[in-house]
Amino acid sequence: MSHIYDTIIIGGGPAGLSAGLYAARSKMDTILIERGKFGGQTATTEELENYPGSIEDCTGPGLIERMKKQAEEFGTKFVKDEVLEVELDGKIKKVVCKKETYEAKTIIIATGAYPRLAGFKNELELRGRGVSYCATCDADFFTELDVAVLGGGDSAIDEAIYLTKFAENVTIIHRRDGFRAAKTSLEKAQNNPKIKFILDTVVEEAKGEEILEGLVLKNVKSGEISELKVDGCFVFVGYLPISDLFKGKIKMNDRGDIITDEDMRCDVPGVFAAGDIREKSLRQVITASADGAIAATTAEKYIEEHF
Repeated sequence: MSHIYDTIIIGGGPAGLSAGLYAARSKMDTILIERGKFGGQTATTEELENYPGSIEDCTGPGLIERMKKQAEEFGTKFVKDEVLEVELDGKIKKVVCKKETYEAKTIIIATGAYPRLAGFKNELELRGRGVSYCATCDADFFTELDVAVLGGGDSAIDEAIYLTKFAENVTIIHRRDGFRAAKTSLEKAQNNPKIKFILDTVVEEAKGEEILEGLVLKNVKSGEISELKVDGCFVFVGYLPISDLFKGKIKMNDRGDIITDEDMRCDVPGVFAAGDIREKSLRQVITASADGAIAATTAEKYIEEHF
């Protein structure tokens, strides 16, 4: 008979690691499965000054290392494997991986999300060197400098307004002439003297050797090419949840975010979701960590009631 865990956590970012800590600390038999690098997006964030209490060594990798060690010390088992399939319906859940199959009474999904790339030349090469996907994380590096914001939705407009607290000038570059963002935010941006707009335009290329120095722009109507000198480029063309594994098995919105209640319960009993994978308004390390703690605590109560 195979070993049945109390909980299987899928994903090793802040939500998964926090769930691991809380579950193992509650004496739950806990295993965390991660296919790649522990930490998710946080592991790629060099400076992480907005996580409470993280002053010394406030890097993404440093924080993740401490979180993992803490969960490990309380007894969370860590496994590097790729999940191929999940069976969520039975009382005992099954997670089929490349190397092995695992069973548990509960599952916490913490697979996260990844920023949608804009697709311009050198985008990946200059990521973290002027090209960013998180204004809250990186805005203060661009104090009194010029930055561009790519996108036309709520996050692009809201983050552009936020960036004006730091940057000298903020240029919003949008491929259309209309915006999907809320009218109130848009009006606020249009009335902000630090913000200007370049519409009907896409970024073709990021220029710079070691750090970003400027953007090559193309007008989609006229085909005209121009250059914009900027120190930073914030890409807000959307986040994509890593949820393909769970499609058709669990309730999601049209984007593929998993829908939970405030206790992280999904619509399938014994299945919980935490962090960027779920439908939520703020995607930060602190909210992911909180989700993980809540999911583990709710999973513990579920086991007490059903087993």
